[in-house]
Amino acid sequence: MEKIPDPKDLEKEVSEYLSKKYGGRVKVLAPQLVAKVEKDGEGRGQTDRLSKINFDLKPQELEAYLNEYVIKQEAAKSILATKVCTHFNRIRHYLEQGREPEPGVGAIKNNIILIGPTGVGKTYLVKLIAKKIGVPFVKGDATKFSETGYVGGDVEDLVRDLVHAAGDDMDLAQYGIIYIDEIDKIASAGQVWGPDVSRTGVQRALLKPMEETEVDLKVAHDPVSQLQAIEHYRRTGKKEKRTINTRHILFIVSGAFNGLEKIVKERLSKQEIGFRGKMTSKDQVRAFLKHVNAEDLIKYGFESEFIGRLPVISVLEELSAQDLYDILANPNNPIITSKKRDFRAYGIDIRFEDEALKLLAEKAALEKTGARGIVSVIERVLIEFEKRLPSTEIKKLVVTPEVVTQPGKELDRLLSNPQDPGLQERFQAASLKERETIKESVRRREKELLERYGLPLTEARLELMADQYFHWDWDLKTAFEEMGRLYEQVRRYEDLFEAEHQIHLKFDPEAVDEILRQATARNTSAYAVCQDLSKDLEHALKLVRDRTSQDEFLLDREAILDLNAYLNRVIREYYQKTLFRE
Repeated sequence: MEKIPDPKDLEKEVSEYLSKKYGGRVKVLAPQLVAKVEKDGEGRGQTDRLSKINFDLKPQELEAYLNEYVIKQEAAKSILATKVCTHFNRIRHYLEQGREPEPGVGAIKNNIILIGPTGVGKTYLVKLIAKKIGVPFVKGDATKFSETGYVGGDVEDLVRDLVHAAGDDMDLAQYGIIYIDEIDKIASAGQVWGPDVSRTGVQRALLKPMEETEVDLKVAHDPVSQLQAIEHYRRTGKKEKRTINTRHILFIVSGAFNGLEKIVKERLSKQEIGFRGKMTSKDQVRAFLKHVNAEDLIKYGFESEFIGRLPVISVLEELSAQDLYDILANPNNPIITSKKRDFRAYGIDIRFEDEALKLLAEKAALEKTGARGIVSVIERVLIEFEKRLPSTEIKKLVVTPEVVTQPGKELDRLLSNPQDPGLQERFQAASLKERETIKESVRRREKELLERYGLPLTEARLELMADQYFHWDWDLKTAFEEMGRLYEQVRRYEDLFEAEHQIHLKFDPEAVDEILRQATARNTSAYAVCQDLSKDLEHALKLVRDRTSQDEFLLDREAILDLNAYLNRVIREYYQKTLFRE
């Protein structure tokens, strides 16, 4: 009997076949040929599936989260937060009842269409939402689909990409978000020849996935999936059919929709509701988009069935220079954080003065590309600093208005006098201002800290989060989560200590602050700091318990810094109470 080839042999044979057919440039790269094998019962059952995602968010909670990261776009944030939360909470409602939402005629999914110019935060908003909820996210470009006609294979590839983004976790992937940009590029101009046939075909190919369909994860043009199927059959003797249903997958599409405002204006003018005035400025014309409806989108070039799958419409506003400044001044913005990491790679700390941020925003506004313009402007200003400073001993850089307006001159000035007291002073002032901004941002999220981690804010904890933000070049969200994680470790240690030694141990707020401080200073866990105390603590508290019958202890900061002094005080206080009672 002929030996059944193993995965390596299969990979080699398929590579040789493809090379013969298409030339030596084609080769199979399959680092993992065997499909993930599910454990018995893994991911099964409604309870397990519910635990996959944070389904309990309310619209106002999600909107508050988005407000911390996204400047302006109030209407879009409100609509997205509401409809996304409704989508997932509706799924949760059915799963809690032990049944699937009823498919079929009349079932409407809250798919969303976002309308707005480039750089206003459309992709950023959707990514933030997916990360907050904990669902996989993939992004596709509608123009790529139009290149291959109306077969629809590329559309279904997005669903397969979602499974990959979920780490091959089918239960998680079926609740993912698919985001398709440049959707306005597949609108037909009303012709029946040329590229518009392709565009209409792509719209039709999206209809079923946006509503509900089964997508086969094994496709003929994917050698790896074929090899996985062969290996599965070799191991089990059974054919494996892996499909994913798109019933719960949320589709969000977006585009700039240039010219749509004219269609809206024409409709409103015909309705004679006060829109007859001649609009001249671009801002005035764009204002019509706030009144866009399905009829306008159909006239723009979309089929009615396609627009019917996108019942939620949200329009995003263009960003002004003030908006761009607000983005730069927000400690959660990834643009400044990314630039800090660029310089930190060379051991250089960089700070931005407030007036410099305003000038950068004004320059970016002239680019007419929204937030994307900020990145381009910052790169042009700082590129020479980034090239030349790593070859010097300079470790601090403050971006001043002078640096923004005359980068070459200011670089020469810095290189000629690296220890300029004036620049050093301005660096410190910029650092202090940024620290206060960070602390204020954390204060606004105190409620969330309490709800998620049971972590009350103290001034010491605010300072520690600011330290982490600066030291590790983290964004504020990461510093926020790290502090919550460390705090949870302290409380978990208290519970474990009681379970193991039958002594109720509690750290007071100042003691917790000291543990957190030591953990961050040593770059270790709070649990490790507690463990370092554990041996002495166990012996000493048992000794006190045996002498005094006391089995509840509230440890203060002194106990962390000088355990012996704390224990002596506890014993002394016990005997003083005993003598007083006698």
